[in-house]
Amino acid sequence: MKPKVYIARPISKRVEEYIGEHCDYKKWQGEGSIPLDVLMEEIKNVEGVLVQHAPITNELLEQAPHLKIVSNSAVSYDSFDLEAMKQYHVLGTHTPVVLDETVADLAFSLMLATARRVPELNNFVKQGKWDTQTKSQQLFGVDVHHATMGIIGVGRIGEKIARRAKFGFEMDVLYNSRTPKLELEEKYGIVYSELETLLKKSDFVVLIVPLTPETHHLMGEKQFKQMKGNAILINCARGAVVDEEALIRALETGEIRGAGLDVFEQELVSPENPLLQMEQVVALPHIGSATEQTRAAMLMQAAENLVAVVTGGVPQNVVKELQGLLGKWA
Repeated sequence: MKPKVYIARPISKRVEEYIGEHCDYKKWQGEGSIPLDVLMEEIKNVEGVLVQHAPITNELLEQAPHLKIVSNSAVSYDSFDLEAMKQYHVLGTHTPVVLDETVADLAFSLMLATARRVPELNNFVKQGKWDTQTKSQQLFGVDVHHATMGIIGVGRIGEKIARRAKFGFEMDVLYNSRTPKLELEEKYGIVYSELETLLKKSDFVVLIVPLTPETHHLMGEKQFKQMKGNAILINCARGAVVDEEALIRALETGEIRGAGLDVFEQELVSPENPLLQMEQVVALPHIGSATEQTRAAMLMQAAENLVAVVTGGVPQNVVKELQGLLGKWA
């Protein structure tokens, strides 16, 4: 008898066929994200569930006595209640690595778009305002090449960003992380810096840290005051890494030049958010990994993690906090 699993998000036909080869499955076919009460009902008798950012809570796990794995088709897993998952011996997996290059591309897209004012000037032309004013200094942006980038959080994605900066744009790269990355310093010529120094020296500050209690509001009023007046903030991490109220004040008062944001403290972002009214802000709807190729690869990786556990194998991508549970199911 095949193990039972539940698919709580849309998937491709290829991924569905792969899961169907190994498992009996049901899937969510409603519009939008699956409601929590529906998810709780559907997982009562399954051994595995495939989700995308669904909240995995103690209450939910109480209703799923047979559950062995929650496979998240995303790299972040801040929606997991890790302590509850440990208590109920439920593995959690995610989909790292496969999206690293794509997110690094997105970080540079935001940086270039903000520095050269691409969305603003695109609207300028399309609104019929292109005239002699085009040569005015009022339309000037700032250079990216040979500028100084400060990367906060040099994991896999941060490394890809550093490589692009050094070898593609000949930038000086400073970085801050929990520990110095000596191998990367030698490989790319990047320089470890304390956070305050990085903020004072960088033309572009790129956030690529996970959201943890330590990184919540890592960038606040104090940090924005330490940045250059012509500096640009790029956030491809999580919205709550930045104190949004402090960012709004820094932009309104000219403490920093601009911001490129793929994430917000509250998502979906409110249309009333002042950041959306600012021409010096480029805003995207949390699409760091959103290319056809990368999302397809992430879904297949999530499916492989799911199938591995419910068929008695070992998944490749157990989140680090839950790796002690591997012996329970493998």
